Amino acid sequence: MSKAAALPDQEELMPNGHPAFRPFLRRLLQRSVLNEEEQQAILSLNGREVEIEPHRDIVRPGELTDFSCLVVSGMAARFGQLRDGQRQITAIHVPGDMCDLYSLMLPKVEWALQALSARLTIVKVAHRDLLELVRTYPAIGEAFWRDTTADGSIVAQWVVSVGRRDARMRTAHLFCEIGVRMERAGLGRRTDFDLPAIQTQLADALGMTPVHMNRVIRSLRQDGLLILKGREVQIPDWDALAATGQFDGGYLEMDMAPLARL
Repeated sequence: MSKAAALPDQEELMPNGHPAFRPFLRRLLQRSVLNEEEQQAILSLNGREVEIEPHRDIVRPGELTDFSCLVVSGMAARFGQLRDGQRQITAIHVPGDMCDLYSLMLPKVEWALQALSARLTIVKVAHRDLLELVRTYPAIGEAFWRDTTADGSIVAQWVVSVGRRDARMRTAHLFCEIGVRMERAGLGRRTDFDLPAIQTQLADALGMTPVHMNRVIRSLRQDGLLILKGREVQIPDWDALAATGQFDGGYLEMDMAPLARL
């Protein structure tokens, strides 16, 4: 279980032009067409940089927020929590993700955020600044809409994993998904990337006990489908792992040609 959140460990107000907005813009441009002025407007956003210790909560369930979180380094997880403290991780966010962009419209957070097992750096972007941006540039609003739709598509696949894929299949599927997303974010290759999550957190994401998670990981390693060296993940045979997970990356909507502007 995550430690009680004492936000933040360190905060620094950054000037306009924080470099973290460049990977976020690159993510948006995978699905949307934005002109030079619109791109510059995104790159000129202001934000407050925050460093968070591993396993700490960023936003708690039910909290009313006035900002969205852009991941700079490390990884964040979205989760739901029961009254007894048990958690289900419903999404993992990599650098370049605005992991709770939806909170711009739904500021009372029911799906909270936590840092995974490495120190996390985010930029907190004020909702008022994002709202001003989309009101000034409707095409940016459309790009944000597509971005949150893609996140929803990922969540739908996670529901299928927990509900219908067996433990081995859903684990292989998750490693394939993270690999593709890290590759497209320029943070490694789909066959070689860092995953700063402990097995307990992976179990929370895949609906398993930590013991069961450990057994599945060991099985995949013994079959030569995964190599884990600390946080480093290596996939010796991508096609074999993708076949094991029945992974088809189309739901990530990263290979679609950006929609032409009307």
